[in-house]
Amino acid sequence: MAYPSITRGARFMLASLLIALSGTAQAAYPDRAIKLVVPYPPGGSTDIVARAVGQKLSELMSTQVVIENKGGASGMIGAGQVAKSAPDGYTLLMTASGPHSINVSLFKDIAYDPVKDFSPIILTAVNPLLMVVNAEHPATSVSEFIAWAKANKGKVNFCSIGPGTPSHLAGELFQSMAGIEMTHIPYKGSSQAITDMLAGQCSVLFDSALSSGPQVKGGKLRAIGIGSKERVDSWSLIPTISESGLTGYEAYTWTALVAPAATPKPIIDQLNAEAAKVLATPSFMEMIKSQGAVVGGGSPEDLARFTQSEIAKWGKVIRDGNIKPQ
Repeated sequence: MAYPSITRGARFMLASLLIALSGTAQAAYPDRAIKLVVPYPPGGSTDIVARAVGQKLSELMSTQVVIENKGGASGMIGAGQVAKSAPDGYTLLMTASGPHSINVSLFKDIAYDPVKDFSPIILTAVNPLLMVVNAEHPATSVSEFIAWAKANKGKVNFCSIGPGTPSHLAGELFQSMAGIEMTHIPYKGSSQAITDMLAGQCSVLFDSALSSGPQVKGGKLRAIGIGSKERVDSWSLIPTISESGLTGYEAYTWTALVAPAATPKPIIDQLNAEAAKVLATPSFMEMIKSQGAVVGGGSPEDLARFTQSEIAKWGKVIRDGNIKPQ
C-alpha cells in the first residue's frame, strides 16, 4: 500500500508542533537536580548563605539543590569550574566579593572574566565590615582613631585576615581616605588576627561581624565604625564610618548567585524570581541579620552594575596601594 506524501502545509504544521513541543520541554526547567558550587570550604559565610538559599530553592522549585564546595586559590578554582560549565541552569555559583570583584585586579593569571563569563542572577547578602580596636584602646570613635593615628605616626598598624582580602583592602582604603599611615600586618584568617587584637598587638582590624562580633559583644573588642552605607539593624548603635567623617567610605563582603554566561534569559529570570522569594522569607532574613549582614535582592541587571562598580572600586585601591598577592 502506498502512503500519501506529506503536503507542504502538513509539513509546516508538523514543524510548528515540534517547535511548540520543544518550547514546552524548555519551560519545564528544572527537571533534575541543580548543583550550587561554593568556591570556599564548608562553614564560612559564603557557604552558610549558599546552604540556606539552596534549601529554600529546593522547596520552591521542587528539585534538589546540591551544594558542592570547591575551595582553593582565593575562590578562583570553584568560580573557574562554573565559568566552564554548560549554560543550562543546572550548575550555579554562589560567588563572593573576592572571586568576583577583587581577584581580577589582584592576580595576573585568573582563568575567567567575572563579567564576560557569568550571567548574574541576584545579590544575596552584603556583610559590612566592622572597624574594631582593642577595648583598652584610647579611641572610642572613628574621628578619635584618626586623630590618634596622626599623633602616633610610624607606630600604627592594621591587621587583616590575609593579603588582598576585603579585610586588607578595607584598611588600605581607610588610610587613603583618612590621610594617615598604617603598616599592614596580614594573618592567615580571622582567628589569628583577633588573637593579636585581643593581645593589643594590632591597632585596628576591619573584619566581618560573624567573626569579630562575639568579641565585640563580649566587651573584649570595641567596634567604632561599620562599613555599610547606612546603619544596620543588628548593629544599630554603631555609626557608619561614612557618617563618622569619611564621607562615602564603604567596605563589605558580599555574596551573589550567578550562572555560566549564555544561560537562557528565561532561566535566569526564573531563578531571580525564586531566589527573591527565598530572600524575603523570615527565616532567611533572621539568619542574615544574625550575621550582622543585610539581605540583598534586585534584578540581574542590578547585580551586573553592582559587580562592575565593585571591580572598579577595588581595582583602584589595589593599583594605588601596589598590592600584590603573597
